Amino acid sequence: MCSCVRSSRALSPVLLPRLLPPQTGYRLAGRGLWTSPHLFTVSGDSQLLPLPGQARVVICGGGIVGTSVAYHLAKLGWTDIVLLEQGRLGAGTTRLCAGIVSVAKPISIECKMANYSNTLYEQLEGETGVKTGYVKTGSLCLAQNQDRFISLKRLASRLKVMGISCNIVKPKDIAKLHPLVNIHDLVGALHLPGDAVVSPPDVNHALAVGAAGQGVQILERTTVQQVLVEKGHVMAVETDRGSIECEYFVNCAGQWAYELGQASEMKVSVPLHGCEHFYLLTKPLQEAVPPSTPVVIDMDGRIYARQWHGGFLSGGFEKNPKPIFTEGRNQLEIQNMQEDWDHFEPMLTSLLRRMPSLESAEIHQLVNCPESFTPDMRCLMGETPGVSGYYVLAGMNSSGLAFAGGAGKYLAEWMTYGYPTANVWPLDVKRFGNLQSSRTFLRHRVMEVMPLLYELKVPRWDFQTGRQLRTSPLYDRLDTQGARWMEKHGFERPKYFVPPGKDLLSLDQSKTFYKPDWFDIVGAEVKCCKEAVCVIDMSSFTKFELTSTGDQALELLQHLCANDLDVPVGHIIHTGMLNERGGYENDCSVVRLSKNSFFIVSPTDQQVHCWSWIKKHMPSDPHLHLEDVSWKYTALNLIGPRAMDVLAELSYVSMTPDHFPSMFCKEMSVGYANGIRVMSMTHTGEPGFMLYIPIEYALHVYNEVMSVGQKYGIRNAGYYALRSLRIEKFFAFWGQDLDAFTTPLECGREFRVKFDKDTDFLGREALLQQRQDGVTRRFVMLVLEDHDTELDLWPWWGEPIYRNGQLAGTTTSSAYSYTLERHVCLGFVSPPPGPEGLPTPITPDFINRGDYEVDIAGQRYPAKAKLYPFSSLFTQQKRRKDDLELSNLQGK
Repeated sequence: MCSCVRSSRALSPVLLPRLLPPQTGYRLAGRGLWTSPHLFTVSGDSQLLPLPGQARVVICGGGIVGTSVAYHLAKLGWTDIVLLEQGRLGAGTTRLCAGIVSVAKPISIECKMANYSNTLYEQLEGETGVKTGYVKTGSLCLAQNQDRFISLKRLASRLKVMGISCNIVKPKDIAKLHPLVNIHDLVGALHLPGDAVVSPPDVNHALAVGAAGQGVQILERTTVQQVLVEKGHVMAVETDRGSIECEYFVNCAGQWAYELGQASEMKVSVPLHGCEHFYLLTKPLQEAVPPSTPVVIDMDGRIYARQWHGGFLSGGFEKNPKPIFTEGRNQLEIQNMQEDWDHFEPMLTSLLRRMPSLESAEIHQLVNCPESFTPDMRCLMGETPGVSGYYVLAGMNSSGLAFAGGAGKYLAEWMTYGYPTANVWPLDVKRFGNLQSSRTFLRHRVMEVMPLLYELKVPRWDFQTGRQLRTSPLYDRLDTQGARWMEKHGFERPKYFVPPGKDLLSLDQSKTFYKPDWFDIVGAEVKCCKEAVCVIDMSSFTKFELTSTGDQALELLQHLCANDLDVPVGHIIHTGMLNERGGYENDCSVVRLSKNSFFIVSPTDQQVHCWSWIKKHMPSDPHLHLEDVSWKYTALNLIGPRAMDVLAELSYVSMTPDHFPSMFCKEMSVGYANGIRVMSMTHTGEPGFMLYIPIEYALHVYNEVMSVGQKYGIRNAGYYALRSLRIEKFFAFWGQDLDAFTTPLECGREFRVKFDKDTDFLGREALLQQRQDGVTRRFVMLVLEDHDTELDLWPWWGEPIYRNGQLAGTTTSSAYSYTLERHVCLGFVSPPPGPEGLPTPITPDFINRGDYEVDIAGQRYPAKAKLYPFSSLFTQQKRRKDDLELSNLQGK
């Protein structure tokens, strides 16, 4: 063994003997990473426990994720639970996990899950009697540059909203907390005193003991071969030892979750892919490292390091990851894979730069283990579309230990109550569809995703792999005109259009927390939308047609939608589809095409979720038909006061409000193309029209619109302009501002609820109760004051909102208003709890009388809050400009 590492260059696989010990159960011959006792069945050829013939729920996967689900289901009172593991419990990725439990995660729901996991693991030993190796070490997230420091400050603000203790510290404080860290190139760090380390197999063991104590049956060496489905519902699980009839199945198969989904009788999409993950173990240092030494997370150096048996465990996320298992299952239990010192060398170099004293440390082992990653770096959770009773919890992106406790809790709640107690839409498996299940797509995407885990999370970044998967017929035409693209649910959408002569490369690489390089470009597009006419390709929107022979379509929509759909033919209704709690499952526009035919337009990322929601509530009636027609129509949004002039010339029909009222739809000719669905709405509050064009006519209609529109100053625009327009008009969007916990009463949409109709609809009782009790939070608009757009950090989303110095809520979306020449944030605020901590109803007076601030990376900016659009400010702004120009003229 190489006893001394002088520098990373001295390392070579040729100089190092093979250090992989033979495996026996959970043990690595006394020298491996973790040790844990055997669970529930004995090793060797001993008799296995008998397979039950039926159960209420079968869980596949005996790692920490599967045992967490079993544990939490049992805690919620479930009985008749069977957990199956193809090898030995915890002998997969869990056995090789680094054991770090940190709440430093990119999005709030992940922070909540990790925080819950931390609390759970701390108390497991007392509950189960199983030692888990839990040590509250704290962690240090280091910043080597100002941009990273800003991102950590933004994270700190978000964590404080959740009540998680954290501090921004200076380099000299880092040295006090961790004397081995080289601080000379650091600008600061985020200190999380509550973070911890554990022994993952022992936590796995404790969860299994806790679950078994509640009656869960745990069977090892039992391989799930497929899930049997009848009439769209889980009926049984087929294993290599026989079948188990069941109502529910949970796929917690980790690395094999994708293959298991594809192997089932009715294929289930679980988009994840494995990559090799490396970390180094050292022997104890001459002066043993104390167990309480903080974990170091150096994202700029792409490494993490924690104390391990008096030495260190250090791994990272390299720029050139190595995908594995592309062709399917590899082996029963995950074995330690081939060492690759050349591949690990950049991370070792980074470790020695961060902790120079480790140059004299002796190497114990280089571990190479698989980790599964998803297309967007977020785990997969929830009930699968198309198969009722089939749930998934997988794709942990190297954070399985940190997420397992919280994710298991939320999934157990989901199965028990029909919904979890937090908004988990960013993790919902229904955010993906079959289109993201291509093995080639997944292989290429995870090669990008893995390095991004430690890349800088600046706002508005886009994936570079897996692109041009879904495109509008206008894609090439728009691309040649300077379109810069973003991707949503696999669909290419234009962000903005670069004018001729601009440096395309610099704009593509513009990543900043401050004023972006596209600022003036988007400003010109917004100006054109307000003064002339712009065209935005919005073909990515989800589009369904619901038809019936009788009144079945109307009856279904009246049950699903909060607004009244029994309107004359041609009318457009903006409505929410609510759950039983009154929260938004979908936010859509519905057109009544005929007496028994409806056209439903929903957000792009709602394609799978909305389809699943409607089908879940559809009666089995051959006379009722739902069709996804998203691919049949190209959608053009014509925004601006001259939009009616352009369409009038192309259709020879008057498009004035007298002849074409707002929120109305007509099928008409545009140019030579017939059957165009023209709707008098724009999703922005500006005048204009949406054109839904059969795809074969798309290029013709676009060319005609652009040709005729030249005289009216027409130009292309993108989604950044759309965002600015809709936010300054106080328009809430689903997935950003609205979610399954937001009701129409909380966001000022009570007028879109048919309370006056004697029609029952999902969520009606909850909304009536809320109207009686009063809402406890309200959607507000905040305009920043004393904020310098040129020099100050920009708000993006997730910033804390303070009222009279007290935390009152968070922002959900924001944009620069080119009309107000200030930033506008949308978000929710709540009054302080009343007696005994009960929620307090919120009043308009509470909103109007408060002094508000928005916290951007630790700095607070005053803001003016309103419950309605700042329409008066638009007038004031113009008057202020006119007065200024007049005074300038008088001065001359």
